[in-house]
Amino acid sequence: MKTKVFIDGSEGTTGLRINERFQKRDDIELLHISPERRKDPEERKKMIHAADIAFLCLPDAAARESVMLAEKADTVIIDTSTAHRTEEGWAYGFPELSAAHRSAIKEGKRVAVPGCYATGFISLVYPLVAGGILPKDYPVSSFAISGYSGAGKKVIAAYESADRPKELSAGREYALTQQHKHLKEMQKITGLTRTPLFSPIIDDYYSGMVVSVQLYADMLTKKETPESLLHFYAQYYENQRFIKVSASDDETAASGFLSGNGLSGWDGLKIYATGNEERIVVSSQFDNLGKGASGAAIQCMNMILGCDEAKGLDL
Repeated sequence: MKTKVFIDGSEGTTGLRINERFQKRDDIELLHISPERRKDPEERKKMIHAADIAFLCLPDAAARESVMLAEKADTVIIDTSTAHRTEEGWAYGFPELSAAHRSAIKEGKRVAVPGCYATGFISLVYPLVAGGILPKDYPVSSFAISGYSGAGKKVIAAYESADRPKELSAGREYALTQQHKHLKEMQKITGLTRTPLFSPIIDDYYSGMVVSVQLYADMLTKKETPESLLHFYAQYYENQRFIKVSASDDETAASGFLSGNGLSGWDGLKIYATGNEERIVVSSQFDNLGKGASGAAIQCMNMILGCDEAKGLDL
């Protein structure tokens, strides 16, 4: 029997990408809502209750409304918005972090898919805190670069317009007030007691991102080097198919550059550690539309269904 799936918000970037990924699957029956009724609460409620799994690809307020509409339904909700990522009763959709995260996703009815920047940041910081390497009160600073596809349909249209302003041809730092919407989950999920400093940059390419965290070696709990941290990450993420760790002689890192779109189209994430014995930079490289959004959502669904975790994904 096919799994009935409804995508609430199928017109957005993430919703469209999830829909595309299902086109080649014979185990999924997509439930379609009439375009003129896609914002009708009663029709959305009907579709959610008819589905086995509902993906919410909506703004936060609309995602909260959908969860209310799903009340008393047996439907599994997978929310890709920011609305529920730090809420009690919601599994955080990053199974590689721990056995507890993996179990919560498999057994729960409510899963919140991590934000793209948060995915990169947490992949680096969570293991260091859990492993006792990074003090919880460390003043963490992070910067990141991403393609424009994660910024929504209006921004995508602006970047792809023939008469776009010249400033769109260069990287643009934003969230200058240090109030980026992913900061809440970045702090809570990792267990940091200080809110991180975070400076994201959007650039003139479609998809892919690199998130980096800078570390002073003498402020860690014990002596570490880039090589020792790579060894630590390799052990922490051992046998995790979606997380790869660079070798110390990796060609990408050895070239002196980490490209924002270097892993565009791939649904995994790769970790690097560079620098020297005094100052270390740990970085994650992945696709903001893959492990950073729709790929992660489908990975969670696959786990819930008990099928191959990578089914329908590009690893």
